[in-house]
Amino acid sequence: MKTNIEDLITGVKEGDRAVIGQAITLVESSLDEDKQSAHTLLEELLPHTGNAHRVGITGAPGVGKSTLIESLGSKLTDSGHRVAVLAVDPTSSITKGSILGDKTRMAQLANDPAAFIRPSPSSGTLGGVARTTRETMVVLEAAGYDVVIVETVGVGQSETEMASMVDTFLALLLPGAGDELQGIKKGVLEVADLIAVNKADGDNLAQARNSVNDYTMALRLTRSTNQNWDPKVMMVSGLTGDGLDDLWAAIMQHRQVLTQSGDWDQRRREQRLSWMWSTIENHVISGIHSHPEVVEIVERIEEDVSAGAMNPRRGAEEILKVFEKD
Repeated sequence: MKTNIEDLITGVKEGDRAVIGQAITLVESSLDEDKQSAHTLLEELLPHTGNAHRVGITGAPGVGKSTLIESLGSKLTDSGHRVAVLAVDPTSSITKGSILGDKTRMAQLANDPAAFIRPSPSSGTLGGVARTTRETMVVLEAAGYDVVIVETVGVGQSETEMASMVDTFLALLLPGAGDELQGIKKGVLEVADLIAVNKADGDNLAQARNSVNDYTMALRLTRSTNQNWDPKVMMVSGLTGDGLDDLWAAIMQHRQVLTQSGDWDQRRREQRLSWMWSTIENHVISGIHSHPEVVEIVERIEEDVSAGAMNPRRGAEEILKVFEKD
């Protein structure tokens, strides 16, 4: 895409919504001719970032992430915040397509002039986030959004990567522990700063209270990643808005504890390093798939591995041998 970088930089800093969209499209581009422009854009915008609060929200499909984010986002914009939402949709491993329907699910927030919603396909990236989530966060922070919410594709072990790019990591769960408590990935619980039992309204209230107790007990079996903060469990309702003020107060309390203990600056340093290594990993994997000599042999190796004629480790070593000899 042909674009004037100076115009993009100016437009982003001025909060021009159309230009913000163009800038995000540029950093999301995988075209070689766009990469240098994206680097220049990000380097110019980085000094204007760092003050926003980055909140990651994860939860199984159907837990009500979009409803809660819309309700919380609307409360925040009403109180003077500017809110950006990065909604990551799963990419089909078959069609490579993605629905990207979050603007439809958050129609009210999408029309709020103080909010910006950007749906992005995960494109097969592990971690429940898109390949360029971090880059997109830079653009939005430079545009003046002081709360950036990242909604992930759903609970999974690999989603702990989310914790490496946000300041507060919220796990959203449903009332009724039972099988769900057994199914919670321990890795997600270990990195969650807050746990919220959603849909705590109507007939679900009693069950939600029981779930809060169950999840609180479950947390005692895990070790917190931060010695200065004990994860909290609470009830919320994205539908009615109940508990959202308490949730935001807990998020702000978490920020205060991180700041006073020095963990805020440390977390930001770790986020930058994680961004670097994640980029390296994505580049290496992409390079393997596009390597001409790998392309020549990969179909044969995949056939041998899938047929049981070659063990998977040997197949991986054969491919890496070709890739590494350059």
